[in-house]
Amino acid sequence: MFWIRFKSALVFVPLILAVSYVGGAVYGVFMLAVLGIGAWEYWRLLKTMGYYVSFPLMLGGVLALLLLRLFTGFTFMDLALVVILVASAILSLHRFEKQDAQAVLTFALHVSGILYIGWLGGYFFSLRSLPNGAWWTMLSIGLVMLVDLGAYAIGVKFSKHKIFPRLSPRKSWEGYAGGILFGAGFGALLGLILTPVMPELTVWEGALMGLVIGALAPFGDIFVSMLKRIAGVKDSGTLIPGHGGILDRTDTWIWTAMLGYYLSQLFS
Repeated sequence: MFWIRFKSALVFVPLILAVSYVGGAVYGVFMLAVLGIGAWEYWRLLKTMGYYVSFPLMLGGVLALLLLRLFTGFTFMDLALVVILVASAILSLHRFEKQDAQAVLTFALHVSGILYIGWLGGYFFSLRSLPNGAWWTMLSIGLVMLVDLGAYAIGVKFSKHKIFPRLSPRKSWEGYAGGILFGAGFGALLGLILTPVMPELTVWEGALMGLVIGALAPFGDIFVSMLKRIAGVKDSGTLIPGHGGILDRTDTWIWTAMLGYYLSQLFS
């Protein structure tokens, strides 16, 4: 299993970094496809749990938020949220008239799913649209990969104290600390190495960025693990051999894009 994951990473990781560097229509289409598949996987997990969720509304809401962020930034996002809330409320009322005892959950599940994939996922576009956005995007994704590597390396050797034993028994506080240390250390190193192309990033800011990503991004993975645990499935999909689905691979990246965007604003 390890070698299957390793071979998949050798393809997928350079691909996402290359697409981030190229930008433009290539990046836009690629991320829309990735997050669209992620929305489908999210919808399927909820369906597996036994909840009623409208795929057209879920996908339509996610794509609406993503396309607006891609082409207009945060302009009209408030209007999009109003439309999503109203549409979800109307569907919930319809389900109640159909004798659905979980009609109120229909509203909550649609809104939360659309915001999680569409709003948070939209930060991939916000981050890439920044001045020097290609390097900010590659730095953010690169750091979260190094955090994952550090957590795995330290966790395998020193794992003793579990963070969420029932939810994710392989994740330990030792591995979590290792991820933070790797993030901060490599963040500082990249802050030094990337000075010629990212003069706005200092060594200390790189370290802080790695530390924050290392501390918060892993909870994106744990959140998706909770969904899979409740649904009774091992992976969100089968698209990436050894990794599972899109959500299995991008669960921390979605949080990282958001963190990278706001940290870049703080540093500038």
